[in-house]
Amino acid sequence: MEGNESLSSAMQERGLTQVELADAVNTRLVCAGHEGTVGDRTIRNWLTGKTRWPHPKQREALEAVFGCTAEELGFSPPVGRRLPATEPESPVERRNFLTATTGTAAAAVPFVGAPQRVGTSDVLRLRSGLDALMELDDTRGGHEGLERAALSGAADALEKQKLGTTQRIRLRLFSIAADYTATAAWSAIDAKQADRAQALLGRALYLAGMGQDPLAEMRVWNSYAMLAHQRGEHTEAIDSGLAAQATAVTRRDPLFASLAHARTAIGHSNLGDRQAALRSLGHAREALSKADRDQPRPSWMAFYGPAELTAMTAIVRDRIGDAAEAEAASHKALGAIPEQFRRNRALATTRLALAQLHQRDIDQACSTASNAFELMVGTPLPGRMRSLLGDFYRDLITLAPDAGVAREWGDRYRAEWSRA
Repeated sequence: MEGNESLSSAMQERGLTQVELADAVNTRLVCAGHEGTVGDRTIRNWLTGKTRWPHPKQREALEAVFGCTAEELGFSPPVGRRLPATEPESPVERRNFLTATTGTAAAAVPFVGAPQRVGTSDVLRLRSGLDALMELDDTRGGHEGLERAALSGAADALEKQKLGTTQRIRLRLFSIAADYTATAAWSAIDAKQADRAQALLGRALYLAGMGQDPLAEMRVWNSYAMLAHQRGEHTEAIDSGLAAQATAVTRRDPLFASLAHARTAIGHSNLGDRQAALRSLGHAREALSKADRDQPRPSWMAFYGPAELTAMTAIVRDRIGDAAEAEAASHKALGAIPEQFRRNRALATTRLALAQLHQRDIDQACSTASNAFELMVGTPLPGRMRSLLGDFYRDLITLAPDAGVAREWGDRYRAEWSRA
């Protein structure tokens, strides 16, 4: 029996394992209103050539994943069968499972109650809930409602894990529980709730191990690095960045390696180690240049790319004393960060203001920092944002305590700070 080399090559080009391809095809099936029934055995049959022509619904989903026809993927229809004209399926907009009111997440998980038997469709629905939470985080940032929703999702995944039909399903549900818990931990970090974040990260790391998921493990170490920075534990932040670099997913996907190196660079810059910080930034840029941006990845990683690396470069440059370079990097980042990442744009704007302030451009810095309030209008400021604006205000009154514009900005800052 002749194997399907075309499909195997297409999977290698995109860095997809058999399990990941099964997930991607099932996602397409569920979005189209069908049952997600593709498993490891299905993929093996495709790769070995045992299945030479997938079922129509699976074939359409497979074509949509790779953006090409089944024939280009090495499949052949039965002799004499007339082929219909087929175009790759256009992306189907996923149902939004969360609605946001003025202050809370109105729904946590897209379904209630556990069926007697749990399978792939349940896994996909839970992952859709994760995507909805990340959309909420992109616009508003971490808050109590988001954390509660994420913990509810983790609890649901663990309940369903007990009912999983196969060991593979149970591992995937542990992995999803790890992601939900890591999302809750990230929300606590963004809200500046360090002790709660520490406990949640420990739980997420345990669940990632139970799910045998190096991707979730890498996510947790990335968050540990950010938490250590918040606590001023900069050596631990570097160690966490190095742990993220050591995970299996960074060896497989250079985009994750780039993020791990960038996070390590920030740790070095906080310790004032200029050479190590710039070296890590160089590794981050090199890895990013090798990354395939079209490769499917989890929604929590959507924020990272050239724009975010440039924003992180601005942080490093400012902390090692290169304020002019930090300002240039911040301008470049703001020109590229997508509009939907509202919180990240507000953070980058505040970083730009800090770089301008550190060059003694007081009027421009105050004007820029005020733009951060405008970007977050309508929602309370996340704790991490409030803390960064507090850093700006402390530097402002240190450098220009008697400037009128500094007093005016201080009044605005105190008014915004009081927003619940």
